[in-house]
Amino acid sequence: MDQFIVKPLFGDGAVGMFTITNSTLWMGLAVLAIIGLMVLSTSRRAIVPGRMQSIAELAYGFIYKMVEDICGKDGVKYFPYVMTLFMFIVTANFLGLLPKSFTTTSHFAVTVVLALAVFLTVTILGFVKNGAGFLSLFWVSSAPLALRPVLAIIELISYFVRPVSHSIRLAGNVMAGHAVIKVFAGFAAIAAISPVSVLAITAMYGLEVLVAFIQAYVFTILTCVYLKDALHPHH
Repeated sequence: MDQFIVKPLFGDGAVGMFTITNSTLWMGLAVLAIIGLMVLSTSRRAIVPGRMQSIAELAYGFIYKMVEDICGKDGVKYFPYVMTLFMFIVTANFLGLLPKSFTTTSHFAVTVVLALAVFLTVTILGFVKNGAGFLSLFWVSSAPLALRPVLAIIELISYFVRPVSHSIRLAGNVMAGHAVIKVFAGFAAIAAISPVSVLAITAMYGLEVLVAFIQAYVFTILTCVYLKDALHPHH
């Protein structure tokens, strides 16, 4: 698990609140990569887009359609926030696949902050938009009257569990994949099974490329679902 250790970028002292670490570096690189893709590559937009402009336009259209389909037309105004979340997570995931890199999204300290930001944003937005009507999210009016109080408690618990599942799903999947690759890499030193180990590493790496995108997609689509609940809380 050495690959997941957060270390100071300069020196060997303890990691404090303002210490620049390897995690800080790779989060900064993720931000720079996003700026390069979404800003610099589209600064000279062409009718026939180049490779980088095509990727930027594809990502833009993909997330915009997701927000519009799930949240409706009134949710489109929150597209920049959802787009920023997706781009940061997917870029950090892919950068983490580079040799000698540090995967920031494998740390709960990162994913919990992202999940809590979504949770607080959605909750505040729900009360601002609907007032006390936002509480109707927990009251299942279509259920029999006797069951509604029980369902309200279940809905309330599941609502507050959202940031936990939201963050653990992302960090857990990313961490597990990297750990499995490292285990197979350890067997590569044994000559008798090294060919099998190399094949397993190759297969796992291909799977991790897929997971890097899927986990960013799942985090984003759940954000859209939670946003829809804030905008339209009625069951």
